[in-house]
Amino acid sequence: MDGIIPLYKERGLTSFDCVAKLRHILHTKKVGHSGTLDPSVDGVLPICIGSATKVVPYLMASGKVYRGTVTLGLATTTEDLDGDVVERQALTRPFTLAELTAGTAQLTGTIQQTPPMYSAVKVRGRKLYEYARAGETVERPTRTVTVDHFTLQDAGTFDAEAGTQTVAFEVGCSKGTYVRTLAVDLGRLLGVPAVMASLTRQQSGGFTLDQAVTLDQVAAAMAAEDLTTILRPIDYALTAYPHVALSDRVWQLVKNGVFLTAAELDGATAPEVALTYQGATKCLYQWSEEKQQYKPLKMFAVN
Repeated sequence: MDGIIPLYKERGLTSFDCVAKLRHILHTKKVGHSGTLDPSVDGVLPICIGSATKVVPYLMASGKVYRGTVTLGLATTTEDLDGDVVERQALTRPFTLAELTAGTAQLTGTIQQTPPMYSAVKVRGRKLYEYARAGETVERPTRTVTVDHFTLQDAGTFDAEAGTQTVAFEVGCSKGTYVRTLAVDLGRLLGVPAVMASLTRQQSGGFTLDQAVTLDQVAAAMAAEDLTTILRPIDYALTAYPHVALSDRVWQLVKNGVFLTAAELDGATAPEVALTYQGATKCLYQWSEEKQQYKPLKMFAVN
């Protein structure tokens, strides 16, 4: 059993919960997810089964799209509504759409981001949330991330009694981006505390929310002995690579890890190419300047 399941992760479940449940449903231990979603976040979570676990890094490298809401006027320990409120600053008026978009514009493109204390980023061998739960502070490393877009449809809703403003947004970003932190940084640029109020992952690994299936749907397909509508081929993770179909002769060479000339790969010129045999993607090969040949980069199947 090999392939990718574009799972819809419900709120309240951890990503590992989903992996554990699928191991039970599918009766296999070789299951891995391609990018953690917090328990309070729902949406697309691509799950790799069998030999498809080898393409997890390629799924994670693809961009992600989220939709959610940010509430201005309060802050929490976790940067979302799961944490304790640590600051309030009642707004006396709502921010205009122009003011809000001026802030999101500064958080678009290649930016530096500091991960939240309640995150799984490791510092000196321990996860940041372990320090946070122990009441300890530690210097957090900044990271470079790319935000392709951070857009708002309108200025949202203003609660004059609570002194808060809640705004809906969409974010397209690279792996490693903390959307919670984008919400908090938007508030910082506006001069007020902020918190991410809700979040749904709309797209990940090339899969969209309307392609995602629930755990119940996977269980039903397994019971019916028909996973064809659930399990996607590993090639879904490799669409960005040029594909070369192999002859019987060249496939025998590839199975033994033989370096190949560009001519043997139909005159390939790309730095990396996906090699297919009888319609199935078998491996990735990478150009070697030193050898002036293509060499094996990642094998997915040898039969």
